[in-house]
Amino acid sequence: MEDVPRAIVLIGPTGTGKTTVGDALAGEVGARFVDADDAHTPASVAKMRRGEPLTEADRAPWLDRVRARCLEALAAGKTVVVTCSALRQAYRERLAQSDPRFVFVYLDAPREVLARRLSERKGHFAGPELLSSQLATFERPHDALIVDGRLSVSAQVESIRAALRL
Repeated sequence: MEDVPRAIVLIGPTGTGKTTVGDALAGEVGARFVDADDAHTPASVAKMRRGEPLTEADRAPWLDRVRARCLEALAAGKTVVVTCSALRQAYRERLAQSDPRFVFVYLDAPREVLARRLSERKGHFAGPELLSSQLATFERPHDALIVDGRLSVSAQVESIRAALRL
């Protein structure tokens, strides 16, 4: 892995495989792993369980908590792999705040793949009911590495590693 620590943020709507790919990537490159889902408040989790999308007021402090976790790792000299929907460009800007150590990777998968994955997923608070609102909110990134989310987990990890020279 490169000597300069980075925050590698895997983004995309629910069902893209961010957690699975991010955990595998972090394991392979010896990076810290942060799942932004763990930074949600109990109230936000309850909302999403009911199929209600989060509001801007819900998201802003959540994004700040995720950024703080990234900065902790970076301050310790560690690369961190973060999984965070970061659906809008403004959310990605809030996370990075022009810090060049933040790198975004969009796991791109079509709606039908996301819907299938969500229908098969058990026990997660973000279910199929949220897919439409997440896709409606999502702004395709113009400044991210784009990886085909239909590939196998190992192929996605290898694609990210090659592109980011990890």
